[in-house]
Amino acid sequence: MPSFDIVSEVDQHEVANAVDQTSREVGTRFDFKGTDTRIEHKDAAITIHAENEFQIKQVVDILHQKMAKRGIDIAALSQGNIETTINKAMLTITVQQGIDQDAARKLVKGIKASKIRVQSSIQGDRVRVSGKKRDDLQNVISRLDDFDLKLPLQTINFRD
Repeated sequence: MPSFDIVSEVDQHEVANAVDQTSREVGTRFDFKGTDTRIEHKDAAITIHAENEFQIKQVVDILHQKMAKRGIDIAALSQGNIETTINKAMLTITVQQGIDQDAARKLVKGIKASKIRVQSSIQGDRVRVSGKKRDDLQNVISRLDDFDLKLPLQTINFRD
């Protein structure tokens, strides 16, 4: 029985490269000279430190540009609120990996509502879709953007 998996994954190596490029650009730009502006990446969290909110927004713009050049979907980034004190500001950005349970349920419900003759099931942080006909599975793949999950979705493990 043909099947495929729907996942939401981000290449962590590419994220690290984008953060490194952003850090290098921040270090060489004239408007950041003499400031304590830096960007750190640890596991799935990116932390930006700067002196004010305006500089944080500039660094976020640079980061988005670098990630787009590296093929990372910006929708995979979950931005927190900017925390400001008297002379410092900080922003934490989380890189989302996998499909959470609520989004997976919404995806399965959307696939069932589309009346395509396939079965879908939640398996951890991915959704497996299987059906009798390859054309039905390709139809589901073409409709993934219609489900509006605010997550970058990819299909992997297509098997006949």
